[in-house]
Amino acid sequence: MCGRYSFAPDLKIVNEHYDITVTDGDIQPNYNCAPSQLLPVITNENPGEMVLFRWGLIPFWAKDSAIGNKLINARSETITEKSSYRNAFRRRRCLVPADAFYEWKSMQGQKEKIPFRIYLPDQLIFSMAGIWEKWKSPDGKTVNSFSIITTSPNELMAEIHNRMPVILPQSSEKQWLNSDNEHDLLELLRPFPSQKMSAYRISSLLNSPANNSKEIIQPL
Repeated sequence: MCGRYSFAPDLKIVNEHYDITVTDGDIQPNYNCAPSQLLPVITNENPGEMVLFRWGLIPFWAKDSAIGNKLINARSETITEKSSYRNAFRRRRCLVPADAFYEWKSMQGQKEKIPFRIYLPDQLIFSMAGIWEKWKSPDGKTVNSFSIITTSPNELMAEIHNRMPVILPQSSEKQWLNSDNEHDLLELLRPFPSQKMSAYRISSLLNSPANNSKEIIQPL
């Protein structure tokens, strides 16, 4: 599962990484990205622009937007089978920019889980593989939403949790957006190399989405 992440990088780095132009008015630093928030993504429909979509996929056939609260993650192993995800996987894919993601580790003998920050030491930002949808509410309003694809954990993540988000190598980002080959797309949905990742324990401030400051990412 991936239930929280952060995206608060230098905008110059963002623009260089994605070859786009983002300004201070387009996005704000977010150290505690949480489900139901409007968060930056880059879609296959408009790869030259960063847009804000709601985290929590609302399938086009849904009767109620509340379903999105349960569809924040799509499992890579069943993405072509589940009715909530298969259409989006084939037609509407996106990059979900991040500079880290968070996960909680269960500790033997402790009731509360311990939060960890997971990041790429040699890469200031990265893209998680996502899918997106357009949904029309009964009153005619269009809601754009997305889900992050997860996969089995690598060696590092296995010590923390049994799932992890699909992190795309930068060289594969355009392929994720543009390819029509289902086999090639599925090949991208694999665990990121553990030797390129690091993790450290952080404060339980993360537990509340209301907390959103640099204090969250300080090592404990």
